Amino acid sequence: MTARAAVSLGNLVAALLVGACTSFYEIPIETPIQPKLDISAFQRVLVAGFVAGGTEEVDANLETVRLLRSQLRSRSDLRVIEADVIPLTEVASEQPKAQDSEPPRVLENGTDKGIKDEKDLEAYDHLFANANFWKKLGEEYQNPLIVTGTILFVPHSRSGFVQRDREVVDAYGRRSVQPVRTYMERKGYILRPKFIFIDGRTGTPLYSETFREEVLYNPSQDTPALSSYFELMDRLIPGFLGTLSSQKIKGSRVLLK
Repeated sequence: MTARAAVSLGNLVAALLVGACTSFYEIPIETPIQPKLDISAFQRVLVAGFVAGGTEEVDANLETVRLLRSQLRSRSDLRVIEADVIPLTEVASEQPKAQDSEPPRVLENGTDKGIKDEKDLEAYDHLFANANFWKKLGEEYQNPLIVTGTILFVPHSRSGFVQRDREVVDAYGRRSVQPVRTYMERKGYILRPKFIFIDGRTGTPLYSETFREEVLYNPSQDTPALSSYFELMDRLIPGFLGTLSSQKIKGSRVLLK
């Protein structure tokens, strides 16, 4: 036996002995994350409404207001104000705007048929910059923190190769699962909300944040648009709540004993 082989064998034996005498145990840990926005000056929050577009299958304005109010009631220290949902597309059409911007095209149901992508939402920028409007709204509800913004929920499709598992039986009757690549056209939705937080005392925006989530389904899967909307909102709710209150990320750490 050479010297190098002897050293390697010794190292292997030492490692096995250490492994035999060492035990591992896992402990849960929580990492606090500070909120992105200081809301200590507010005791109340008003989720006012959103400029929504993309598809008429879901009333994204109404559903988003309901969902955010529900989440804030159970996971925030702020008192949630119960009020009628504001049809912001109608409000925007009645307000003065920049001369070079196109007017929003509002339908009777309060949605804008012209909102198909992010560029179409630019026609509503003047609404969120109107401090007088938001200050007046804040005075009506005792100067709360106001949550508003835009919601774009649009159908989406993508073609390409996807990997899926297929069960295979060999000549001896033994079953196994093998990955296969298949060309497939999948359809789903993209959800792009922009949350704007406004000081109800002054009407000035304090903070804004944009999220984007996407989901695609196999052709054989028939998923209603509303179910897809809630699935995507469920992914980004933690990010929304992290803006207003401290959150904890749960994990684990492995220690040697």
